[in-house]
Amino acid sequence: MKRLISPSMLSADFANLERDLKSVEAGGADWLHVDVMDGHFVPNITIGPDQVANLRKTIALPFDVHLMISEPLKYIERFVKAGADIITVHVEADDDTKACIDLIKSLDCKAGIVLSPDTPIEAAAPYLDDISMILVMGVYPGFGGQKYIPETTQRLKGLRAMIGDRKVHLEVDGGVNFDTLSTVVEAGADVIVSGSCLFGGDMKENIDRFRAIMEGAEA
Repeated sequence: MKRLISPSMLSADFANLERDLKSVEAGGADWLHVDVMDGHFVPNITIGPDQVANLRKTIALPFDVHLMISEPLKYIERFVKAGADIITVHVEADDDTKACIDLIKSLDCKAGIVLSPDTPIEAAAPYLDDISMILVMGVYPGFGGQKYIPETTQRLKGLRAMIGDRKVHLEVDGGVNFDTLSTVVEAGADVIVSGSCLFGGDMKENIDRFRAIMEGAEA
């Protein structure tokens, strides 16, 4: 599957959000990673469906919406209506994961699951035939700018083997920068989320550098 870059809006300048998101699109990103936090599942609070709907008016990139919320079933339909193209829900959330997947797909949106660092990769097994993506957290969810957890590499390799020939993306989020990028790609990740690294300078130059590293990495 094609390797994709999904810059995380968590690292954008929220005082100049439209400017920064347009730079993501102009810089050649494939998706926009939209971080949704509820202040309960994780300590921070970010944005809700109304704000996502406003962002949808700003750029045309596919929205990769990561729900770091305790009760995703209450909000899935609103995020789909707001413009989400793919929605990922944590298997650790309070709601039933399969019910979340089924609802997302019933709304003609792509569905995925998320595994936090302490969750065994085997937790993904029951859903492999029903999803479009697995998101593996390379850091603990809720805060940007954290360092990559080295054990993530083996988790990615294990999940890539579990996915097999299914058309399921393997996304990694957290601590991915110029130094760790080749590691996660070689471990099997094909959707790369990065925040502080990509937003820390010229977006197009950073995305171009990411692509060069990704192309040079061995799958």
